[in-house]
Amino acid sequence: MGKSSLKFLAALLGVLIVVVLFAGLDNLPRTLRAQIDPERRALASAQTQLQSEQDEVLRNLQTEAGLFRAIPASQQWPEQLSKDLGDLQLASHQIEQLTAFEKQNRRQDRAQVESLLAQERGLRTNALAQATAIQKEAAHWVDAKRHLPEELQQMERDYVGIHNFDLAPLASAVQKAEADWPEKQADLNSRLSGVRGIIDQSDALWQSTYDSRKQVVAGDFAHVDIPRLIGAADSLQTSAAALPKQSEDLQSLGAQLYNAWDKVLADMEVRGSEYDQKIRTVQTHFADANAKNGEIGSDEKWVPVSEATYEADKHDLGMAIEHKAAGKYDVEAERVAQPAGFAYVAPPSQGSNQYGYWDHSGGRDFWVFYGQYALLRDLLFNHQYQPIDRYDWEGYRTYQTRRETYYGGSSGASSPRYGTQGTATQERYSGSKFAKGGGFRDSKYASKSGSYGDSKYASPGGDRTPRQFGSGNRPEERRASPPPSRPSPRPSYRPSPPRRFGKR
Repeated sequence: MGKSSLKFLAALLGVLIVVVLFAGLDNLPRTLRAQIDPERRALASAQTQLQSEQDEVLRNLQTEAGLFRAIPASQQWPEQLSKDLGDLQLASHQIEQLTAFEKQNRRQDRAQVESLLAQERGLRTNALAQATAIQKEAAHWVDAKRHLPEELQQMERDYVGIHNFDLAPLASAVQKAEADWPEKQADLNSRLSGVRGIIDQSDALWQSTYDSRKQVVAGDFAHVDIPRLIGAADSLQTSAAALPKQSEDLQSLGAQLYNAWDKVLADMEVRGSEYDQKIRTVQTHFADANAKNGEIGSDEKWVPVSEATYEADKHDLGMAIEHKAAGKYDVEAERVAQPAGFAYVAPPSQGSNQYGYWDHSGGRDFWVFYGQYALLRDLLFNHQYQPIDRYDWEGYRTYQTRRETYYGGSSGASSPRYGTQGTATQERYSGSKFAKGGGFRDSKYASKSGSYGDSKYASPGGDRTPRQFGSGNRPEERRASPPPSRPSPRPSYRPSPPRRFGKR
């Protein structure tokens, strides 16, 4: 390479270095530098505040020495406040290092600057939070002592409210629920004992402070065990607020045992970046565990959901995405999709239950809902019920015992019957927005055409892994598309066409 070429390259390199310097490409990122000055101001403010809080706490410890002598935790406050001030001094040293890096303004220092900022911010916020908590605690005790007569009046009001609280309605409701649902007896009794314990503990606390309360009324503050009295007053105030709520919560929990409900995914729609589900909640309320008739109600509404929830449920149109049986708490609901209505069918060995019975005709066993549950049947099956075949139900039970979702499958066919890809679903929900928007695609119920995967009913890219039954939040569960059809064992005869049946 000639001298002229070397000179040219040297000149070019010099120009590039100048360009880099003037363009700021070798500087600390602007957003990072912008954080230093606010941290500097925040630290100065924290130092002033913490010093003020330390002075106030030390002053209270000195002027109210008798009060705080009976509060063991207060003996550690001076040491803790000194440590907090020390942490701020360390944070101040880190600010000095940050200032130096800020002046040097070198990109190579980025990692150190980020680390120092994080350390300084952590020291500052933790020290200030601890000091503020100590200051508030000390001020609370001082204020309580100054207003001891008023505290005593509030204490008495809280005690009277607790002592006079009527537990009879709750005890009666719990007793009935325990008789109706024996498997819940231990749990309900434990919860009721906890509510009663609030009253018993409050009575004991009130009696234990008799001498101190008497001394306050007499104006003899010198002999009052102020920390113990104030602590008792705080405890009674907390109990007075908790007692009605715990009683109400237990009443509500017991009432849940008398309800069976399902949340059926009746429709779904995507509008741009918005995802909606139409949820039909079907509830049956029983007066008692042995009731043959239930009061049936339903509620149907569109709800906005996250994309994750929509994707998790997109294969479950027409299915019960949540089911809760009578005799269970709401938190015990099954939260993985299952064919709507199947949960209400009794095992064939049992023959019948309060919802219906197994019948035999035309060489097949099928489930018949009692007339009083015709509304429940219609709501769950979207007004197009075909009697559930025994072998179909046994297939569902097999999957359920393995904690897997059952999508069904016609004998000899490759397509499922339930869920978004199901043949029965496409008929029952042909009028849905999902169907009218082309959701069923090649189905005769679709208004738009589209392509499918292995089956004409399949969703593109669907995972065919069976899904697990259990509780929990549905968006976090792994939702899979229906597995390939696995027909339950069938008898050698050909089943007769579905018919409509009523109560015998």
